Amino acid sequence: MDERKASLGLTRRLHSGRSAEEALKGVDLNCNVEALIENPLNHLTPEQLQRDVRAFTREKGLDEYAELLERGAQIAKDPQFFEAISGVTDREKQALRNERSRRFRQPRALYLTIVICSIGAAVQGWDQTGSNGAVRHFSARSQPGFGSRQNLNWPQDFGLDTNRKSNDFWILGLVNAAPYLAASVIGCWLSHPLNHYLGRRGVIFVAAWFCFFSVLGSACTQTWVQLFICRLLLGVGMGTKASTIPVLAAESSPASIRGSLVMGWQLWVAFGIFLGFSANLVLYQLGDLAWRLQLGSAVIPAIPLIIGIYFCPESPRWYIKKHRYDDAFKSLRRLRNTPLQAARDLYYIHAQVRLEELMLGDGDITMSEGKPQYSSSGRYANRFVQLFTIARVRRATLAASVVMIAQQMCGINIMAFYSSTLFTDANASERSALLVSWGFGLINFVFALPAVRSIDRFGRRNLLLFTFPHMAWTLLAAGFCFYIPSDSPAHLGMITLFVYLFAAFYSPGEGPVPFTYSAEAFPLFHREVGMSLAVSINLFWAGVLTVVYPKMSDALTPTGAIGFFAGLNIIAFLMIFLWVPETKQRTLEELDYIFAVPTSKHMHYQVAKVLPYSFKRYILRRDVELEPLYKFPSTL
Repeated sequence: MDERKASLGLTRRLHSGRSAEEALKGVDLNCNVEALIENPLNHLTPEQLQRDVRAFTREKGLDEYAELLERGAQIAKDPQFFEAISGVTDREKQALRNERSRRFRQPRALYLTIVICSIGAAVQGWDQTGSNGAVRHFSARSQPGFGSRQNLNWPQDFGLDTNRKSNDFWILGLVNAAPYLAASVIGCWLSHPLNHYLGRRGVIFVAAWFCFFSVLGSACTQTWVQLFICRLLLGVGMGTKASTIPVLAAESSPASIRGSLVMGWQLWVAFGIFLGFSANLVLYQLGDLAWRLQLGSAVIPAIPLIIGIYFCPESPRWYIKKHRYDDAFKSLRRLRNTPLQAARDLYYIHAQVRLEELMLGDGDITMSEGKPQYSSSGRYANRFVQLFTIARVRRATLAASVVMIAQQMCGINIMAFYSSTLFTDANASERSALLVSWGFGLINFVFALPAVRSIDRFGRRNLLLFTFPHMAWTLLAAGFCFYIPSDSPAHLGMITLFVYLFAAFYSPGEGPVPFTYSAEAFPLFHREVGMSLAVSINLFWAGVLTVVYPKMSDALTPTGAIGFFAGLNIIAFLMIFLWVPETKQRTLEELDYIFAVPTSKHMHYQVAKVLPYSFKRYILRRDVELEPLYKFPSTL
């Protein structure tokens, strides 16, 4: 087995006289042509591992935990044989067994972190529905007086009338799009420097205050310019928060359930959207104050987010990035069931991060004449450039960008931003449009629940490949239903049915995957800037969609506009098939090997292996096996 590994050229075999540091020089995280997923501790002898751990504890000031870290490092090296390692107690063995048999038996501090992250997501979703009440105006421009009611009165209050002033149409679109444009241009890019100095919790705290004051300000504005400014400030908070919360959840979670916990971001964004639709439904008859109360109500989830975030542990990987290993170990002890599991994860993360520093050539530490030199700045511009110049990071950038832009290509935000417009175009009454929109928000939340388990079992990539074709045909069917005579009861009913089916397929797939995937795809030292880019792409196109879709619907008719997005679903499916590798149930550090596989090799495997296999298995119904792309040491 060792000879086979050595022949692959990924890792050099360690001998008794060689150090782990020397062996790491044989690893290439930019060109893993054999697709081997390697444990960086795998080739260390017991003596070398013990020597390295003792050097690690002395260097990091962890001498009091030396024995515990030695046992943890042994388990990190040979995780399948923890039963045979001396000194491991029965309680610790049971906790290690539970990682496979009872994956969701985790400490309270971990679940507290996920709950607070979920509240942050609900803030995001509720904030997003603030524009839905406004954009309903576009469907009613030919009906005098109707637009003001559908807008919850804010355009009328500010003297806007799209029936008489063409510029007002663009003002409405600009105000509605302001949070997404500000998030993509400002908020997302503040995430990296703020994370560098404040940590994950500090950034979320600052973002929560932006979301708190901006929505209160929106409720008190007296001109559309003031509302526009408040929504820009809301976008700063939204972008910073969306770039950080999934990262905190990913860095705190164990690999076996990371997808399930991180996808809570999108699950609770969907819940926040549902709450926003509920607020629209409750408040739409309250007259001139309705739109102010609806926008201001988003402060409700922001309050527990502001209070609760500092009861959560800081990300242990952020502490490691800052070389605060004692703090990282304290954080891990709160996030894991036993100190032994915390010690194992601490040393394993350290080994992989050391590999990243050496192979990717970036980080908050560099080596000069054999001595570590620490960076006081985040080297922001340098890391941004490296998103496109370092092969391993570039592949993560491509995959994360694909899943993020696919969320806008699929057409979900037609419904999130313009559901009332769509249903009013289908001749629904004001109340019916609000009720159907409320039902859409409910389905979007409920059908995301199965993904809590399926995202780690079925996989991120498989969920996307299964759901995108179904989103395409349901959107196409909804578009053609506009040809049903408008006086027929089936007209609104069939459109609603296929829109709901579309939401049911979206929610367990393209709903939770993009933010989960992007939060885990990048190496530690590029995670903030990589996530910033991915979220910026997502929110920028959300803003563009907010401005453009009403004109698109006018030019193409609702059938043409919806059919256009049905076609984009097929294009997104092909992009995901070719460029998005699977990341399920691997540690964040092991993903370095996944993204070290050349894109050309990944594409060749999908076309030459997966396509023929799928045809034989699912069309010809033959009993065939698929040769795996990735090779693990246990299979060699």
